[in-house]
Amino acid sequence: MHTVYLSLGSNIGNRKRLVSEAVELLGKRVGHVIKKSSLYETEPWGFSSPNKFINACVCCETSLSPHEVLWTTQAIEKELGRTGKSINGEYKDRVIDIDILLYDDLHIDEPDLKIPHPLMRERKFVMEPLKEIRS
Repeated sequence: MHTVYLSLGSNIGNRKRLVSEAVELLGKRVGHVIKKSSLYETEPWGFSSPNKFINACVCCETSLSPHEVLWTTQAIEKELGRTGKSINGEYKDRVIDIDILLYDDLHIDEPDLKIPHPLMRERKFVMEPLKEIRS
């Protein structure tokens, strides 16, 4: 089994319900959710919007490979209503966003997958909930 840390965020729709549904689906499709952070309400990062985010982090035990986790999280995003991913750092409002932060001690640098997440240390909305479940 492997340990994967994921970041979740939502800033449109019923944000708390969407994050909760995403956590439930992660538990069913990625693996047992070992830890879940508190919910954090935060300002948008990297773009302007009147809509605040609800953010959280989870830790899962998984038998999936890193790429399988990626494909599974993308499928969950689509199922919950996400229609597009951010491209070239252009961010916008989103129903749900699920990012892979860490997967065991792996370092992956591929066009479609980068682990550890390259921007996580710049994002307080990621680091605070991550620290909560890693301590």
